Amino acid sequence: MSKTAYLVLSNGAVFEGRRVGADVDRVGELVFTTGMEGYIETLTDPSYYGQIVTQSFPLIGNYGIIEEDFEGGSALFGYVCRELSDTPSNFRSQYTVDEYLRRQGIPGIVGVDTRQIVRITREEGVMNAMICGQVPEDLSAIRAYTVHDAVRSVTCAAPADFPTEGETRRRVTLIDYGYKRNIVRSLQRRGCAVRVVPADTSAETILADDPDGIMLSNGPGDPKENVKEIAELKKLIGRKPVFGICLGHQLTALALGGDTIKLKYGHRGGNQPVRELETGRTWITSQNHGYAVVADSLKGVGEEAYVNANDGSCEGMRYPGLRCMTVQFHPEACSGPKDTGFLFDRFVEMMGTKTKQR
Repeated sequence: MSKTAYLVLSNGAVFEGRRVGADVDRVGELVFTTGMEGYIETLTDPSYYGQIVTQSFPLIGNYGIIEEDFEGGSALFGYVCRELSDTPSNFRSQYTVDEYLRRQGIPGIVGVDTRQIVRITREEGVMNAMICGQVPEDLSAIRAYTVHDAVRSVTCAAPADFPTEGETRRRVTLIDYGYKRNIVRSLQRRGCAVRVVPADTSAETILADDPDGIMLSNGPGDPKENVKEIAELKKLIGRKPVFGICLGHQLTALALGGDTIKLKYGHRGGNQPVRELETGRTWITSQNHGYAVVADSLKGVGEEAYVNANDGSCEGMRYPGLRCMTVQFHPEACSGPKDTGFLFDRFVEMMGTKTKQR
């Protein structure tokens, strides 16, 4: 029988449930995701570093854990759901979510009112929380927590090469701020050989390899924390075609003199509507971010290309004179809507003609 566990919020709210995963106490930033599927991708998305993730969908784990679907290494600090299946039914399933959490050392809690947790987060904003075996009398340690060194904690240790599918048409260097594997797969399917490099790789090293284009990945944490990475991007933008996703979008804005802000509770899930300003068309997108670019801070430098249809926040920028485009959402979404996968085609077109082999 599972042990009793508690989710303690920094505002003093306490939720009692059952412990799953690792039998450890941990503090993190409490966020929620609205995805109705894709919990494997949520569990393995490096962008959740330092966070305790609440699944708003009530039943999680019914198709088990499938390692082939992993997007990256485990980075989240805790997991919260209403009901967790311990008898997954799927021919690809290898083991349960509970076992995955235990293997990764991640504490979880089930049997809590996730509707109320999401409601509190929406009304009061993102706050810290703790999954624990006993409710602490002093909440100061919970309130003092901050996510820091996020990109440094999830980036790769050394470069890695991924060959294309079929003939090599382009060579892309992907800067790893916490990349999702489907970014690489999306490029490979389009004839791109991909070299993934650590986040702190110098602009000189990247340019010396003479790639046809540079991809800036998603990643966790406050974009303004990445001072060194922003300094290197200033040397890269304008030298090669650049496509940035999520954190890559934010870092590009900061490198070009723009600003970013923290959202009240962020956008996380596979059903976020985004309006393309040029066409007026609305795309359904997958998202996972707590910060946003301030489009007005980039007037005269870039053009706002996409906005969130719910709150009007910036969802994408174009920098035509610099051969650079960035989006806040995930066109490589897996699992999730694939409506905006055409952006990878635009990036390939931006890179030009057939390239030499690496």
